[in-house]
Amino acid sequence: MNGASTSRYEVRLIPIEEKDRLMEEYGGRILYEAKADIYGCCIKLLTDVRYVKERWEESFYPMSANVRSHGRLVVLDDEDRGLEVLYNPLSNTAFLFNVDYYGWVKSLALSVAGDILEDNHGISSVHGACVDVDGRGVCLIAPPGTGKTTHTYGLLRLKGIRVVSDDWFFVRLMGDEALAFASEKNFYVQADIADIWGEYQKLMEKAEFDSKGRAVVNVRWVVGKGKLLPMATLKKAVLLKRDPEDQEVLRRLTPGEALRYMESTGFCNPHLLVRDERKTEARRRFFKDLFNAVEAFMVNTAAPIPESHRAIKEGVLGLN
Repeated sequence: MNGASTSRYEVRLIPIEEKDRLMEEYGGRILYEAKADIYGCCIKLLTDVRYVKERWEESFYPMSANVRSHGRLVVLDDEDRGLEVLYNPLSNTAFLFNVDYYGWVKSLALSVAGDILEDNHGISSVHGACVDVDGRGVCLIAPPGTGKTTHTYGLLRLKGIRVVSDDWFFVRLMGDEALAFASEKNFYVQADIADIWGEYQKLMEKAEFDSKGRAVVNVRWVVGKGKLLPMATLKKAVLLKRDPEDQEVLRRLTPGEALRYMESTGFCNPHLLVRDERKTEARRRFFKDLFNAVEAFMVNTAAPIPESHRAIKEGVLGLN
């Protein structure tokens, strides 16, 4: 299979023999190790970059050192190589060379866990946010750059709304219900969120931002511990798009329309490691079942932020 394309890097699938050769070649360079508990998966980080290890420990819940790893991320700087992402599906081992953006490291760790859970446990992953509105789970799913983070943090300001995840969550379909589960301990946010929603100014003042203008933050500092939940039962899905040619801000979708949008955007996830026909069909079946279990809406974020946010808050959630 050819590498899976994203907008900024490409994943090259490698055989187990190349994975073993790379581990032998680079094993002596590894300075730091850390294990993360990602929805029950033990994902092990091996790196020579101290900054990556520190951000990793801020992002994820720790896993006991006695638990054998299910998947691995090897994150290395090597001036003799360019930007590379390699993945061996058999051992669930990813190599990230010269990746200078921690957001990709975090997302690829979640993707490794998602690959394991999808194949072996019937649990699917969604690159999206999930909030709880008075006991009803609502997810926001969108391609990068369409306002998912902006609108998630906008909703979190409101009374009665709690958050499960702001970027990635796992879903278990049980009968006619879809249960969403959190994936991270802390959130990775962009600096300008306080420019949009002033309530987050104090949070931003405490944050240590990287070169991309993002930081791992504990949102409990602002919203309180009681506004974070480990899971929610999904009732509604809000899909976001940014289309200046479309004047319609809010539209109810049929399950088929929602599924077609997800397929047309690569399931709104640029970090999927394996994109072969087997995986694509499994994801297609999952989202078909998901949209049969929840109400789906489309919000066009080409509209000004207050207008598109009002469409979500009032039109979808029924809040004043």
